[in-house]
Amino acid sequence: MGGTGREGASPDGTNRDIERQQVRAQEMELIREAQAGSRAAFDSLVRQYEHQVLRLALHLTGSEHDAEDIYQEAFLKAFRYIGNFRFECSFYTWIYRIVTNLCLDQLRRKKTRREDHAVVVDHSGDEIDILASVSDNRSFSNPARELDRKLLGQKIQAALVKLTPRERMVFELKHYQGLRLRTIGEMLHTTEETAKNTLFRATKKLRAQLSDLR
Repeated sequence: MGGTGREGASPDGTNRDIERQQVRAQEMELIREAQAGSRAAFDSLVRQYEHQVLRLALHLTGSEHDAEDIYQEAFLKAFRYIGNFRFECSFYTWIYRIVTNLCLDQLRRKKTRREDHAVVVDHSGDEIDILASVSDNRSFSNPARELDRKLLGQKIQAALVKLTPRERMVFELKHYQGLRLRTIGEMLHTTEETAKNTLFRATKKLRAQLSDLR
């Protein structure tokens, strides 16, 4: 009976594990082919991740124009350095690391020039997600909800641009992209504990900035 119980409890999980392993194996093969000079293999990798890369760049920069530039630059850089890929992480983590570094550079340049863009384009729905991360209770139930959300979004973005580039990066990777702190640490060439401390500082600063909204 014990053997039957195990067989009945695990097929779905086993199938998912097998499927993940197959996908991983196929990705690794595409990377090897790309390293050997296959443009078709690299294009297949691009197609797998292009939407995630563009979405990440848009979240982190708040600008469609900057996001498109970073999207292009990230894949050009990936193509140029695909030979350096050592199979120690997934291609997903590797390309996200390239994107986050490009976004960090872009945010630092903007901070130096004091170009603070307070409104993220095309992400009205995400404003509530940030607020949920920095405030315990805030809800809208009146007819002016949409106007309130727009004003709220502007205040949130104004608060975000006051974070350091790294604080903003960690916060948005965690709460926009849903990445684990260990993965974020790997992307930013730091430890999980450092990423956790950075997230704590970012959240604390945002709560202080948005305290009047509670």
